[in-house]
Amino acid sequence: MSNGNGVATTLGAAAEVVAGKAKAVGGAVSKRASTAVKKAKKAAGKAEKAVVKSATRAKKAVDKKAGAAKKAVSTRVAKAKTSLAATSASARAEAAALKRRKAAKKAAKKVVKKAAAKKAVAKKAGASKAVTRKATTKKAVVKKAAAKKAPAKKAAAKKAPARKAAPRKVAGKAAGK
Repeated sequence: MSNGNGVATTLGAAAEVVAGKAKAVGGAVSKRASTAVKKAKKAAGKAEKAVVKSATRAKKAVDKKAGAAKKAVSTRVAKAKTSLAATSASARAEAAALKRRKAAKKAAKKVVKKAAAKKAVAKKAGASKAVTRKATTKKAVVKKAAAKKAPAKKAAAKKAPARKAAPRKVAGKAAGK
């Protein structure tokens, strides 16, 4: 195949050169790729550490805030409980006071009813006495009127109010008892 010009040798040498260049380029690409991979791994490791670090910080901050919030809530709940207890106690005291007032009013009503009953009895007794007195005075007036016509009427008119005043005084005395 050779024609003696050295073409085969030249082609073989050229192929070797190309192969050598390809190896060199491939080696360079491989070297750069591996350094890129190393750099990427390093960056990924740094990023992971940063994420872990920030997550830890965030967790601590959340725990701290949660602890403060929990404390604030517990104090607020304690204050609310004491306030409710105080309100409950005052409401019980007020209810007891209202019961006492109601009982006092009931007792006062009983006393008033008894006094009214006594007054009514005294009035009835006083009224019956007054009626009997009025009846007797009217009879006496009528008899006097028959004896003295004009002056008797004037005297009867004057005497009647005086007689009426007396029963009222008696009734007033009975009510006072």
